[in-house]
Amino acid sequence: MKNILFASSECVPFIKTGGLADVVGSLPKDFDKEKYDCRVVLPKYMCMKQEWVERLEYITNFYMDFAGENRYVGIFKTELNGVTFYFIDNEFYFSGFAPYDGDPKWNIEKFSFFCKAVLSILPVIGFRPDLIHCHDWQTGLIPVYLDNFRFFGEYYRGIKTVMTIHNLKFQGVWDTKTVQGITGLPDYYFVPDKLEAYKDANMLKGGIVYADKVTTVSHSYAEEIKTPFYGEGLDGLMAARSNDLCGIVNGLDYNDWNPDTDYRIAKTFNVENFRKNKPVNKAALQEELGLDKDNHVMLIGIVSRLTDQKGFDLIDYMMDEMCQDAVQIAVLGTGDPKYENMFRHFAWKYAGKVSANIFYSDDLSHRLYAGCDAFLMPSLFEPCGLSQLMSLRYGTLPIVRETGGLKDTVEPYNEFEKTGTGFSFSNYNAHEMLNTVRYAERIYYDKKRDWNKMIERAMAQDFSWMNSARQYEDLYRSLIGE
Repeated sequence: MKNILFASSECVPFIKTGGLADVVGSLPKDFDKEKYDCRVVLPKYMCMKQEWVERLEYITNFYMDFAGENRYVGIFKTELNGVTFYFIDNEFYFSGFAPYDGDPKWNIEKFSFFCKAVLSILPVIGFRPDLIHCHDWQTGLIPVYLDNFRFFGEYYRGIKTVMTIHNLKFQGVWDTKTVQGITGLPDYYFVPDKLEAYKDANMLKGGIVYADKVTTVSHSYAEEIKTPFYGEGLDGLMAARSNDLCGIVNGLDYNDWNPDTDYRIAKTFNVENFRKNKPVNKAALQEELGLDKDNHVMLIGIVSRLTDQKGFDLIDYMMDEMCQDAVQIAVLGTGDPKYENMFRHFAWKYAGKVSANIFYSDDLSHRLYAGCDAFLMPSLFEPCGLSQLMSLRYGTLPIVRETGGLKDTVEPYNEFEKTGTGFSFSNYNAHEMLNTVRYAERIYYDKKRDWNKMIERAMAQDFSWMNSARQYEDLYRSLIGE
């Protein structure tokens, strides 16, 4: 039996701000329980829902030297779906209204404390991992501290680390002098081939340099981040570590996202009966969102953060033109005010044709995936993306740009070979996006049989966590054996 410890700043169902939480909450329970004892450690935030706080069991506490002071470290735990979760308690650091509240310097200090505490609690909880799986910059100092801790005793020697990059854009950067003062790490680490990047200290870079293996959340993104456009200033380092870098596509919780059992949607459906039952969801969605009730018109859905990264400058440029077509557009999400207002404007201008829902609702997102015909996601970059996996699962054909995880998970339609699970375009160009949307419209209206066959292929795809877990197990085996 091998011991694996996941370290993360968020995890469903306890605390979530993005896709990172889904990964850390879903992946550990899908490992082979005969071979792996996989546990998770995260901060005990004050902003966690009370129902979860009440389930936590206090274990013990101790004091740890950090930032020149003796800091309290409390340890709580709970069990869920056969996985043990540890929570590190310190109200000075984790009492904010959100996981990443406060200025960048405060977050650097908070998560540096978390990294050191993760290693410090190991002898106390009696769980010595063979491998620590770190996620994003918030855990980037764990491999660095581990390298430093090896000088403090045999206990830490031989523990392997994997660093997973969910989004290279966020790196945990602050000035070197401050970070050195906070972390207490010696000068040795603050040089250009270790923690230093462009005269500042970079926590994610430290994790990438010191981890035994580096992963990211899709094959294409692993290749893209070796180039200057996607590399966020670390492309040279990613290229240097390319022998230890691999991409494993994120999975989807197929229990939660299952059109055959989904209680949130108007009528459940599967690959056998979607022709009859999916239109019921479309009619219910049109009614709920105040769109014209017309089962024949193509309904395009968008569920997203409304930001440049997600390609909304392209949509903004072409929105008026798209609205001239025989389509309806339903949007759900929040983000940049200029995009929020753009959708509000078009919902006013084209009432009954465009629905702007500028908020987030998990329940409504399920109904959108179930009721729409197509799903638009023209991202500038996309490390993995879960929305296209959800839309495939619900037979809502994705229209995507060929980047990162979108390229890996959506096979473009080929009308001659009758293959594909969606539509895609390669250049980040508004006219190319519009052409692809219009191509999808043509297939929807003129080749309905091809469209339905594509839905069958889309719904038959397997992007469950089980699939991803097997690939992570192979990676772990390469480091710690059977």
